[in-house]
Amino acid sequence: MSRPPVAHKVLRADALAGQVARDTVTLDYEARFLRRKSLLTDDGLRFLVDLSETLSLEHGDCFVISGDPSDDASSDTGTPVLIEVRAADEALIAVTGRDLVRLAWHIGNRHTPCQIEPDRLLIRQDKVMADMLHRLGADVADVIAPFRPEGGAYGLGRTHGHDHSHVHVHVGHGHSHDHDHDHDHDHGDGDGDGDEDGVKDDL
Repeated sequence: MSRPPVAHKVLRADALAGQVARDTVTLDYEARFLRRKSLLTDDGLRFLVDLSETLSLEHGDCFVISGDPSDDASSDTGTPVLIEVRAADEALIAVTGRDLVRLAWHIGNRHTPCQIEPDRLLIRQDKVMADMLHRLGADVADVIAPFRPEGGAYGLGRTHGHDHSHVHVHVGHGHSHDHDHDHDHDHGDGDGDGDEDGVKDDL
């Protein structure tokens, strides 16, 4: 039995230069943060991801598989095959209101990933955050949509949220007091799954 093809490289969407992907793989926000993982494409191809570092993938990026997996899954020669990443629909909260800039500031102050659109903000489901935003005058609604938040500093990487277990918002005072502001960001061994045992995920 031949082993699954392996993707050692990612080609960003803005670097495709007209290249067309042969297949797609649909992943939610958490699943798009990875280094080593076994994935199944939308057409049913099992392949392995084994990158040199953990990456945050965006909609339209492509995994690069060397060789043609339909001819010889163990081959690392031939024309590279592209597997395009698509952002999956997931449960989100749509935030609207008269002052989106102010609301976005409070979301950012909690280090919460946020997708910014002209007429709304999108965040992942979080009852504490939803309550805080409602107290700040926002309208919040549950929606199902792909989640494509802003990156970290300089548009790269990810924003990692804090513990939202105890948030005090003083409406009218122009500030908020955030308690239990947990900065324990355990990124484990850097492969996106938080384990520290050095074992390759699903390989």
